[in-house]
Amino acid sequence: MEVKKSKGANIDDSRASIVIVGILFVSSMILASFSYRAEIDLGNKNSGLARTQDGPIQEEEQNTPPPPPPETPPQIDVPQPPTDAPTPEIENTDKPPVVVVTPPPPPVIVGPTQAKVVKEIIEFPQVEAQFPGGNLELQKWIVKNVIYPQTSIEMNEQGKVYVSFVIEEDGSVSGVVVEKGVSQDLDKEAKRLIRAMPKWTAGENEGEKARTRCRIPINFSLK
Repeated sequence: MEVKKSKGANIDDSRASIVIVGILFVSSMILASFSYRAEIDLGNKNSGLARTQDGPIQEEEQNTPPPPPPETPPQIDVPQPPTDAPTPEIENTDKPPVVVVTPPPPPVIVGPTQAKVVKEIIEFPQVEAQFPGGNLELQKWIVKNVIYPQTSIEMNEQGKVYVSFVIEEDGSVSGVVVEKGVSQDLDKEAKRLIRAMPKWTAGENEGEKARTRCRIPINFSLK
């Protein structure tokens, strides 16, 4: 006997197939949505890369914001150096150092000085120089002012010392020379006497005062 299926049984079989197909369709839709989101994420990450028609992928410019400026360190006040401290030298400067040259002062121009003319000494003038009061007063002055050296007294030294000297135009005595002596002590005393004389009356030659030379002997005697 042939068994026949009823219409209800066929409907149940088709309903199960429809449910399975629906489950597969929903699963495929869910899987597709996940894959689409993954592609969107990859696209956002690679948005900086642009593919040219014939070349490799080039990196697109990204408008990235500039980095924040670095923090400014706190300012430290440095104390000023003392005024007595030497100024530091600046090396490797482009400008050469300025050298201040002070010119020397102008020389002082002194007019020609008139050289003093030394007149010639007259040996034999027309008018002889004279001691104040004459020769007698000269002898008295020598006897009064002579100091006989003690060593010469002990050694019994005596004799005449011939002395020459110059009487200047003003009557002063200069250029005392012992022309003939006796001993060192007596010669020294004779020169001292002549230098200690007062001023003489100057000699004259051709109506003018002249420098004249005089010679006198000074006699040292113990008697």
